[in-house]
Amino acid sequence: MVEKNSLDWLALVLVIVGGLNWGLVGLFRFDLVAAIFGEMSALARIVYSLVGLAALYMVYFATKK
Repeated sequence: MVEKNSLDWLALVLVIVGGLNWGLVGLFRFDLVAAIFGEMSALARIVYSLVGLAALYMVYFATKK
């Protein structure tokens, strides 16, 4: 099993947050990130960007040995 560092854990948490947010959007048409930070505010865009970067990092993490 691969040992996880701080970046791995942060990326995992961000991907989980993103997944839960998409679940809320799909099931209830409720965007939690937009509700907290404002619709397409600078903070919301930062959160969305970080979640996307975390997903890319998780692709790397899932394929490294």
